[in-house]
This record gives sequence, C-alpha cells and structure tokens, in this order.
Amino acid sequence: MRYYLSDKAVLKWLEVPSVYHIERDELYELDQDSFRFLQNCSSRDGHASKNGAFVDYCLEEGLLTTEQVSVQRPLLKQSPAPSLRYLEMQIIDFCNLLCRHCYIKGKVHNKLSAGQIMKILTEFEEMQGMRVLITGGEPLLHPDFDEINEMLPHFALRSVLFTNGVILNKERLKKLKVNEIQVSIDGLEVAHDRIRGTGSYRAAMDAIKLALDMGFTVSISTMVHRANLTDFDNMEQLFKSMGIKDWTVDVPCSSGRLKENEEFCVNPDEGSRYLGYGYGGGLHTSGKGYGCGLHLMAILADGRTAKCAFYSDKSVGSIIDGLRSSWQKVKPIKLQNLRCRCEFLEVCRGGCRYRAESLEGKGGKDLYRCKFYGIL
Repeated sequence: MRYYLSDKAVLKWLEVPSVYHIERDELYELDQDSFRFLQNCSSRDGHASKNGAFVDYCLEEGLLTTEQVSVQRPLLKQSPAPSLRYLEMQIIDFCNLLCRHCYIKGKVHNKLSAGQIMKILTEFEEMQGMRVLITGGEPLLHPDFDEINEMLPHFALRSVLFTNGVILNKERLKKLKVNEIQVSIDGLEVAHDRIRGTGSYRAAMDAIKLALDMGFTVSISTMVHRANLTDFDNMEQLFKSMGIKDWTVDVPCSSGRLKENEEFCVNPDEGSRYLGYGYGGGLHTSGKGYGCGLHLMAILADGRTAKCAFYSDKSVGSIIDGLRSSWQKVKPIKLQNLRCRCEFLEVCRGGCRYRAESLEGKGGKDLYRCKFYGIL
C-alpha cells in the first residue's frame, strides 16, 4: 500500500521532530524513524509500506491518507531553541469599538502592509511556526484584509482570527480562509454592552452563530470585570451548548483605557474566583521550568516586535531586522528566577508575567493566580 502525508498535516522540526495537524490543532512528537517515514510519505510519490500499528494510528488521526496529495510542502529546517511556535500578529491597531478595558494606548493609526505580512509569514513558516494569531484593533478593518486573507492558505500554518464580531457578517464569512475564529464576549448582553458598547453583544453573538453554522471552529475570550461577575455560570452553559471549542477567561491587565475606567476593575480577591472558568487547550503553551510565553512572540501594527502585545512599551526589535533576530532577543522566563515557590508553580507558570510585573515588579507574583490557588 502507498501512503501520503495528509494535506492537513505538516512536518515541523522543533526541539523534537514532530508532525502538526493544522485543522485539528494537534502536535505529535516523533522519534527519528517515524519522522523519516513521514518525510518519505510527504513526497509527491508517497511511500510504499506494509500496514502496522504506527501507520494505522496515523490513518486514524488523519495524518496519512492512501489518496495522492498535491500540495507544496514547506522547507524542513531546524527551529531555534526555544522554538517560535505562536505568532501574535497585530495587523492594525484601529478598531470600530472603544472598549473600556482595551490595552492599546494612545492614538491608533498603524497597520502592517500586505507585503510585510507576506514576508513575516514566510519567515515564520521557515522557523517551523505553527499558529498565527491575527489580531488588532479589529483585523477586519484592515484596508487590504481581502489580500491578506487570500495568502493564508499558502502557508502551512494554523490561522486564528481575533475579532469583536460586530462586522463579521455572512458575506465576510463566505470569503474567510482562516482555521479558527476567536470572538470576545465579555458577559451576557447587559455586561458585554456596558464595556463594549450598545448592540455589540447581539452583533457578536449573531456572528458566532453564523460562523458555527458555516462550519468554522469558534473560540471565545472573556475578560472578568465588575459588570459581568454574575454571568459566568450562564455563559458556560451557553457556550458549551453552542459547541464553542475553547473558552478563555482572564482578568485584564491595568493598562491602556482600563486606567481611565477603573470602576470596571476587580481586585485579586474578587477576580481570582473566576479564573476557574473556561475550558479547552488555549492558544499557546509553555514548557517545564518556564513561565508564560516560552514559544510566543508578538508583532505590533507599527512593525515593532515584543514578547507579547502587552509588552508594547518594551519592544525587542523590528520586522526590518527579521523575525529570527527579534526572537533571539526575547528572553525566556525561568520559573526559578521568580519570587514564586508554591506547589502549583509548574501549573500556574507564574501567571501572566506582564500583570505580575505591573503589580510587584520584575520577578513578582501574579496575585490573581496566587489567590486562585489559595496561596495568599
């Protein structure tokens, strides 16, 4: 029998040789023999082999197929260590809403050009990247969004669109070529509209229902604020009944517009109890012994690069220097260097490091996570 690597699967030469299923968002670590076998299967002519347990498993997981596949495979090249797996790409910082907890500061008028985005995605793929998070502002407002959208399927990457959902209508969804859509829902209607604007909840929920009906994978992000504290049980029931893939819950960092709207802020005692809500795998992972964001970097709408978008005031470089150069300047956070010594450290990973540093300085504790785990 002749086997072919699925067009939804791509080999990634990370710290450990791996294969990534783009559509299912699953990463499988491989030994050298398995990696070489799948390399042979990734050729245009496939690879002849007898059935075996590994082959059967790959067929079951959708990594292999017996039908010939015609797809351009990306270059296999050893990734840096640690590997850059997740790229937060802020393509525009303009938005159609003025959310009271937004972290973007000052006037907003920056955007990455389609040419810059093509170069960024090419470099990211060459570095064995896995997932690109397309953020804003509101990404759908980018004047060249259609061109950006059309280039996405040409890269062996999982693309996730972050949107407030207000202008995500049926016509836009028909054209959309991303693998996943993440919509921000910050409470039920009254609470959501209080922080994002009247009518925004219904528009966002209509967009979510349309996207699910059209077969898109949808996830939801929720920020804890003073107006939505009684909504979480009902939100959980609603999102699970709708078939939402992931629900991420967090407390916003006190930056940007939130400083002007402190009546929406919750302190660690109040906010920590809601961090147990949410489900799914989340959008990025870390590694043993390291804090949040071991495999993540952000590109800001003005072309600067940073550890994540929260660290926009502490950029490490620019896309002019190249992605690899910027990534080498992002220093991994070792848990042993934090002032955290509790039994939950490997699970918590020091919480949100930006929030922790804003609360207690370098090496400090994320008090919201500490409260959640009952440490304080």
